[in-house]
Amino acid sequence: MPSKSHIEIVGLIKESPFHVAKSIAQGLKQKFPEAFLRPSIQALFELDWDTYLCEKKRELRGEVWQYSSSLMCFLNGSLLGDEKDFAGWAKTHWDFALTRPPAFYEALTEDYYTKHLQNSGHQFVFMDIEIAGEAAGRLLFELFSDICPKTSENFKELCTGERGLSQSGFPLCYKGSLIHRVVPNGWVQDIYPESKGDGGESVYGPTFEDESFAVPHSKRGALGMANKGSHSNGSQFYITLQPATWMDRTYVAFGQVVEGADVLKRLEEVQTCNERPNYECRVTDCGVLKLQE
Repeated sequence: MPSKSHIEIVGLIKESPFHVAKSIAQGLKQKFPEAFLRPSIQALFELDWDTYLCEKKRELRGEVWQYSSSLMCFLNGSLLGDEKDFAGWAKTHWDFALTRPPAFYEALTEDYYTKHLQNSGHQFVFMDIEIAGEAAGRLLFELFSDICPKTSENFKELCTGERGLSQSGFPLCYKGSLIHRVVPNGWVQDIYPESKGDGGESVYGPTFEDESFAVPHSKRGALGMANKGSHSNGSQFYITLQPATWMDRTYVAFGQVVEGADVLKRLEEVQTCNERPNYECRVTDCGVLKLQE
């Protein structure tokens, strides 16, 4: 008996090509159950996809260096290509084709993405970034409020500014704050203009305790609290530019960047002097991401 074929789909969750390819893979399995194993479907946020694609380019090399699609389709471990390549293969070899129009998959994508965020049980907040006076784009953060609820709430409320001023008259909001430090192959770090490097203040008072070290600094885009020693978290935060496991028992990571790969890269590439940007990198707006019901 011939072995069954295995299809693997890895792609950007927010883009319709991923959902087209996913539908083809599921359709083939449904129509030809004896010919295909259950397909492997991996939906990735933007930053994770960016990392995955870079790793695959290094692994596969050759013409893959020029690969620019938002998904990869594999047959028995070999790259087929994007959703158009996959659709052509399915039609040629199995006379299989999707019948719904592109607009259906656009709507499916939006609905799936919104439900995916809602079903995570996590909070999502955004920051709009300006570099040298020009809008650079938006960073979207996922906060692991189930693991670090107090730290996540501090960050969320500093994004909304809902607490107003601290008891010492300090503005409890990230809006207007600066990315004041860029460490090559390390991290980028935010600071209030008024804090003068002292860490700012949390919504609970000047500082609060280290809540948990359960979230690892295992990849690019980890979001954590800067500190001046144990239990000294205030408002300063950092975003890792690569895995930094040495941080795991010293700094509290509590979220991750899920969108804004290009923005993070632009921050990473800012010219610096002694790790200080040569021009202002500022948070111009921030808040909670509003999801459509």
